[in-house]
Amino acid sequence: MLPVIEQFISLDGEGPTAGELACFVRFEQCNLRCSWCDTVYSWDGTTPVQYKTPQQIYDDIKASGIRNVTLTGGEPLIQNDIIALLQLLADDDTLLVHIETNGSIDIAPFRKACPAKNIVYILDYKLPESGMEQQMCMDNLNQIQREDVYKFVIASEEDLHRAVKIVKEYELQHRCQVFFSPVRELIDPLAIVEEMKEQCLNKVRLQLQLHKLLWPKEMRGV
Repeated sequence: MLPVIEQFISLDGEGPTAGELACFVRFEQCNLRCSWCDTVYSWDGTTPVQYKTPQQIYDDIKASGIRNVTLTGGEPLIQNDIIALLQLLADDDTLLVHIETNGSIDIAPFRKACPAKNIVYILDYKLPESGMEQQMCMDNLNQIQREDVYKFVIASEEDLHRAVKIVKEYELQHRCQVFFSPVRELIDPLAIVEEMKEQCLNKVRLQLQLHKLLWPKEMRGV
């Protein structure tokens, strides 16, 4: 059984399919506690949990008629039955599945269990301001593939400089998709643009969370 906090259809607010419809499945529990976390309700015990089998979740997704699927949290990869769900999704090549993972979990076992091309990993690299950088699985930086994403949530100039260092050191912009996502309450997105220009960061994209522009940031199910 998998603990589901919410399941809904909305616009994908970020990542490779931003602006397209997606079916979101948000799981309970997270092994990290980022300082700027915007989904505290997924792990703080304040939201009712519905337990579903992998088959039930898959059936709900198919019933929606939506192609894009986003598994998020919390942290999807710490769920006990997540591989069973991934296998169901991987066997359906009409779906495009994004796994939003916090970067602390080694993705190699999951990729081995479900090597399908319709499974895409969107990995965070937690920067200093998050307080969680020491929890990052550095092996993931070598496991990524062309269709995968590395996302850097940037909350300060220190974060920005660290993100640039990681991107360059691992040549991420040549090996996967790379997004810089500002915490807009803490850093001006234009400061990130200027640094991208200064560092000549080709193939790195600034990402503004579309769902937070369209709806109040506190709103759920969007």
